[in-house]
This record gives sequence, structure tokens and C-alpha cells, in this order.
Amino acid sequence: MTANTPCEPDELRSLFLFEALTDEQLAVLCSNGCIQEYQPGPICVEGEPATCFYVLIDGELAMSKLSGGQDIETVRTSQRGVYAGAWRAFTGGKQKTYDASVHVTKPSRFFVMDAPVFAQFMRDQFPMAVHLLDGIAVGTDRTRRIIDNREKLLALGRLSAGLTHQLNNPAAAISRAAADLRERVANMRHKLAMLADGTITPEALSALVRLQERVAEQVAKSATQHLSALESSDREDAIGDWLEEHGIDGGWDIAPTLVEGGVDTDWLERISTVAEELASATLEQAVRWINYTIESELLMNQILEASKRISALVADAKQYSQLDRAPFQVANVHDLLHSTLVMFADRLTKDGGKDAGKEAKTINLVKEWDRSLPEIPCYPGDLNQVWTNIIDNAIAAMRDQGGTLTIRTCRYNDNMARVEICDTGPGVPADIREHIFEPFFTTKPFGEGTGLGLDLAFNIVVKKHRGDLRVESVPGDTRFIVLLPLEMPIADVAAVDDDEVDDADPE
Repeated sequence: MTANTPCEPDELRSLFLFEALTDEQLAVLCSNGCIQEYQPGPICVEGEPATCFYVLIDGELAMSKLSGGQDIETVRTSQRGVYAGAWRAFTGGKQKTYDASVHVTKPSRFFVMDAPVFAQFMRDQFPMAVHLLDGIAVGTDRTRRIIDNREKLLALGRLSAGLTHQLNNPAAAISRAAADLRERVANMRHKLAMLADGTITPEALSALVRLQERVAEQVAKSATQHLSALESSDREDAIGDWLEEHGIDGGWDIAPTLVEGGVDTDWLERISTVAEELASATLEQAVRWINYTIESELLMNQILEASKRISALVADAKQYSQLDRAPFQVANVHDLLHSTLVMFADRLTKDGGKDAGKEAKTINLVKEWDRSLPEIPCYPGDLNQVWTNIIDNAIAAMRDQGGTLTIRTCRYNDNMARVEICDTGPGVPADIREHIFEPFFTTKPFGEGTGLGLDLAFNIVVKKHRGDLRVESVPGDTRFIVLLPLEMPIADVAAVDDDEVDDADPE
């Protein structure tokens, strides 16, 4: 850049941007701005503080935007009067950073004004236009903010309903198991009462208790040994025959419990041997005693497993919400995807959102995850919102016919993490594909969609994380592709934090 030189009103008037201004207005511009010459190279960089307003007098400029970690040229022009930089500085002072990068391709001259001075000139000279444009900007921003918050609340409501359903199942299992365990404990007390009338001697009880402890160990061991349906059926037949041969009434009723507890005919022979050694304890008493032990242990296992399931669901919900985490952190993208999928579990098992009068359709889940991906610097809560919006759309697309939801991760160009969310729905028509990331654009029936879900996802991925969000679609194969940088410059993190503070201000 060369030294600043004064501008001439007549030269400014030759530019289409200023041709309708009065002599007084041109004089104000010239007194507050200057002419600067630039050699080929950058004059402003996307994301950096927006300090100046630029108008091309002669030369050539190229404008670019970040996409997928790369600068993509969007326009190249030598038209005199085109403008760039802090051109929105007067709309409520909301433009804090440059929207795009601009560089000159050959020696060029620009009329340059400091952003605050340009903003004040616009407010002084064109108050009505500024008010109108400011109203459009503020109104659009407030509308987007209100509907976006409502969209989040609706999504949270749907996910909460699914999570409540998932929590209800293990909670109900605990309630049933606790009630059955109470009954078993009462029966065990009845058996112990037999000691009082001498039916079973202390020696017999001691022997049965030792056998009971070994059976409890066998139940714990059997929890890790899974029999096939055929193996279980064969073992039940063998135990039922053994009990029937030894004159035990109702043996076929307790055979399934014995099998589930890992007891086979060899165990029954050991129980029989203990009963023969203890004249006061019959074989049937011994078998019943062991059966109660197994039932109690299995019920306690059910309570333990259901409690673990509830704890896991709560942990996943906590991971999804990120309520107790710092907004910006290094996170495992697979952990974020998993916590989001948990929220959709009830819609990915047997139905994809059943409509009244329609049979539920199955939506299968396929995960193809590259576990070698490193953790990424990101805003986990925001990324979970991205996964939520895209997955919700994918499930809705397959609601009527069912299909397969595929989540795929891999490394992209060495410096990016790639996440694909794919569905086998009807696809996105080519004529609307370029509009799906636009705010308020929706293909859903009136009143059902706000058109901000994908717009929000795009802003989070592209603007907040310097990544890229794109879609590829043919009937039966729609892929939303999210690219996220494996490293984020500290300057970008600071800029995003500043934007968050500004967004929190309703004025």
C-alpha cells in the first residue's frame, strides 16, 4: 500500500456508487476519506476486525470466502465503484469482522474510509434509508433468534420425550424386579421359619447355605455366558426330565430359572448328594432353596443392569447438553455423535415416527466410524445441535418408507474431520438443493417447519468452526457432509467468543 492521497469530488462522482450525491456530500466524503493505492495482495481478511470501507476506483479485486478450511473465490471484477470491507458498519454497528477476504490482482486504487466515519456519514446523510435498512437487519435478526429458540425448544421437547421413554423402560424393570424380590425374600423367611420347628437341622442349613453361595457365584458367572435358544431349550428339557425322574412336583416350571442361573444336571446331582447326606433335608427342599436363591440373584442382576442403563442414559444426556462443560473445548466427535444418537434411540429401533393410522416403519442405524480421528477443538453443544437438526431431517425423510441411517466419519485432506450423515429417503430435488441452507426456506408443510434448522447448522459449522457443510443427493442416497478443522487458530476462537457476546445483546 502506498501513502494516502487526497481524493477529488469529481473522481468520486464518476463512480456509480456516488454519482447521485450532492457537492456537499462529496465534500464530506473527501474530507473524511482518502485514496490509497495497493499492489497485488490482500487488503482485508475474512474474520478480522472490520475497520475500513473500500470502493474500487481502478484496478481489479477478487473476493473469497472460507469453505472447508480453504479460500474459495466468489467474485473477480474490475468494475469501478464496487465496494467491500465494512460496508454494513452503519446497520446498527453489528459488523464487527469482515464478511469475506479481498485481495487485488494488479495495482489498484481505492477510496477508503474508516468504518466508524463511514457509518456516521450514512446516518447523517441518509437517516431514513439507514433506519429502514437497520429495521430490516434488526427485524430479521430478532425473527431468526425467536424462531431459532423455538426450534431448539421443539427439538428439545421431542428429544426429551424420547429420553423419557427410554428412562421409563429400565425404571419399570427396577420396579417389577423389586416387587418380585420382595416376594422371594418373604418366601426365604418362610424357609428360615422351618428351623424353629426343627424341620431342617442347623447342619443341613449350613450345608445348604454353602451350596447357596456356590450357586450365587455360578449365577454371576452365567451372566457372561450366553446360550443360544437351542442350547437353552435342550438344557431345560434335560433339567425338567431330571426333576421329574426324582419326583419333584412342578419341576418343569422352575427349569427355565435354573437354566438362566447356569445350573445344569451336574449341579442337580451335587444338590442331590447334599440332600442325601442330610437326612433332615429332602431333595425337593434343597432344590426349592436353590431355586429361590437363583431367582433372588437374577432379580438383583436385573435391578443392577437397569440402574446402570439409567445412569448411562443420564450420562449421555449430560454429554449431549454440555451444561456442565466449557463452551469451547477439545472433544471426541464420536462421543458427541453417540450422545446425540441416544436421544433418537426410540426412533431408530422399531419406528421412524409413526403417524396415526400408519404402520410403524423400521429405520436401521449403521455406524462407520474412524476411531483414529483425533479430538477436535470445537463447541460441543453447538455441534450436537448440528447433528440433531440433520439427523432429525434424515429420520423424517424415511418416516413413511423406513430405511437406513448411516453415520460415517473419516479424515479429510489431513487437516479436517469429515462426518457424513446419510439416509435412504427420496432425496433432495436438484432445483431446491441450493436453497436448503437459506434462512426460512423449508419444504415442510406450512406451520410444520421454520426453515432455520439447516441455516443454524450452516452458521455453526461454517462461520463458527471455519468448516464446511454440503449436501449430495440422489433418490435413495442423501448425504450431508460436515467438514471440521482438526486445529482452530486462536484468533478465530477469540473472534467467535466476541461474536457470542454481541449475539447475547438484544439491542
